[in-house]
Amino acid sequence: MSCPICGGRATGKVGIDQYYCWDCCVEYRLTKEGVQIYEIAEDGSLVSFDPLNETAIY
Repeated sequence: MSCPICGGRATGKVGIDQYYCWDCCVEYRLTKEGVQIYEIAEDGSLVSFDPLNETAIY
């Protein structure tokens, strides 16, 4: 499975239909509506991915 953000293949399954990309450090879910992408906050919580966030490192 390729990452929907960076296209990398260094992904791993972390739950039912949930994956983590080791290259760009995002978590994503596959749903019937499409892909939901999350950034991981400093406290470990998931935050909806904001593609306009200029401070994100990819």
